[in-house]
Amino acid sequence: MALELRQQLKLSQQLIMTPQLQMAIKLLQLSRLELMDTIQQELEENPALEEALDSDVESGPENSTDSAPAETSEIKEVTIEEKINEDLDWSSFIDEYNTPGRTSYETERFESPGFEPFVSKKDSLQDHLLWQLLMQGPTLEQERIGSLITGNLNQDGYLVTPIEEIARVGDVPPETAETVLKLMQGFDPVGVCARDLSECLLIQTEYLGLKNSLVTEIITNHLNHLENRNYKAISRALKATKEEIAAAINVIRSLEPRPGRQYTDEEPQYITPDIYVYKLGDEFVITVNDDGLPKLRVNSYYRNAMKRGEKIPDSAKEYVQEKMRSAAWLIRSIHQRQKTIYRVMESILRYQGDFFEKGIAHLKPMVLRDVAEDIGMHESTISRVTTNKYAHTPQGIFELKYFFNSSIRRVNGDAIASASVQDKIRHIVESENSKRPFSDDKIAKILKEQNIDIARRTVAKYREIMKILPSSRRKQL
Repeated sequence: MALELRQQLKLSQQLIMTPQLQMAIKLLQLSRLELMDTIQQELEENPALEEALDSDVESGPENSTDSAPAETSEIKEVTIEEKINEDLDWSSFIDEYNTPGRTSYETERFESPGFEPFVSKKDSLQDHLLWQLLMQGPTLEQERIGSLITGNLNQDGYLVTPIEEIARVGDVPPETAETVLKLMQGFDPVGVCARDLSECLLIQTEYLGLKNSLVTEIITNHLNHLENRNYKAISRALKATKEEIAAAINVIRSLEPRPGRQYTDEEPQYITPDIYVYKLGDEFVITVNDDGLPKLRVNSYYRNAMKRGEKIPDSAKEYVQEKMRSAAWLIRSIHQRQKTIYRVMESILRYQGDFFEKGIAHLKPMVLRDVAEDIGMHESTISRVTTNKYAHTPQGIFELKYFFNSSIRRVNGDAIASASVQDKIRHIVESENSKRPFSDDKIAKILKEQNIDIARRTVAKYREIMKILPSSRRKQL
C-alpha cells in the first residue's frame, strides 16, 4: 500500500473564544472585591486606560480663565456693635487679670513624635506572652525556651509540640522547660499554653480558686460524659445531686475553651452588596451598586493622536491601538456585567416576590434554568452571575445563589423550597424544651403535620448544614 501526501480543503465550524468574550466571562464571575483589584491592575498596566474623575469637565468659553473677572460687590467694613455691660465689676476684673508673672511667652521647642506610635497594629498572642515573660526578668536560657514555646502555639493558644521536643531543641533539661511552661501558663489570657482542653480548663479553675472542687472532678475524669450530655453517669460516679451537677456545669460553660482567640490576626470581611432592592410604595426598585468602582475612559491623548494621524512608528502605533482596544473591551465588559446582574435580579424578583414581601417562609423552589429561560441566557451564564454576588433586600443581605433551592414535596402535592424547610426546622429547635429536645424523627413528624413531607435523614442533613447539634447533645439539665 503506497503512502502519499495530498492537500484538500475542508469546511467546518468551530467555536472560538475571542478576547472580548474571554474578558466578559472573566469579569462576569468575579466578586466585587476581585473586580476592583482587576480594574486597578488594568489601570497600572494599560496606559490607554484612565480613571475619569467627577471634577473633570470640558473647558469651554464660559470656563475660560482669560475672561475679565466679574465686578465684585463692595465689602462692608466690619464694625464691633457689641455694647459693654454697664454693671460690670471692674475691680474684680482687674484683680483677676492683673496677676504678677511672666508677660512674654517663648515658643517651646519639641520634636514631633514619629508615625510608629500611631500605626494601627494589633498585638499578636506571641508578642503578648513574650512581653509578660520579659517582665519577669528571665535568664537567657528561660527567654530562649519561652520563645520556643510561644512559637509552637496554635491560634487557639494551645501548645502543639511536646515539651520534651522543645527541651531538646533548646538544649535544656526537660525539667527546666516544664518550669518555664508552668510559669507561662499563669500568664494572660488565662488558660494559655495548655496542652489539651482539660489542662486549659483546669488552669482557669485554679485561677478562680476552685481547685479540688466538683468542677475539677468533672473536668479531670468525666469530660467525655459532659460532652455526650450524660449527666446521670456523672451524678452516679461523683454521688452528687442534680442541682450540684448543674451548678458545676454552668461554671464549666463560663470558661474559655480557646483562650488565644481574642488575639487572632484575622480581620473580618464585610460584605458589600452588588445590587440593592428597595421597596418604594407598592413596588420594588432595583439599583446596581456602583459605589467605589472607578469610572473608566480611554485616554484622550492617545485617542486624539490616532485621529490626527501623527507620525508614529508602526510598532508604537500597533501597541497603542492594542491598548486602546483592550481598554474599550474592559469598559464594555464592565457595563455588560452590571447590566446582566440587573437582569438576573429582575428575574429573581419576579419569581420570588413573596419572599421579598413576607420573608423566608415564602421562598419558592427555583433553579437556574428558570431564570435562564426568562431572560434568554444560558444556565452557565446565570451560574457565573450568581456566584459571589450579594443582594441587599428588605429581608437582609443574601447571596444570589440563596434564591435557587431544591423543592420539597408537600403532603397535598405542592412544593416548598428547601431553605424554607430549614428555617422551619430552626424554629422548631428553638421552641423545644431544652430538657427533652426533639429527635430528628419527631421533627419530621411535626413537619408532616405542617403539610411538609420529609424523611428523617433529610432532617438530619439539614440540621448538620445549619450546625445544629443532635438531640442527645442539645439536652440540658
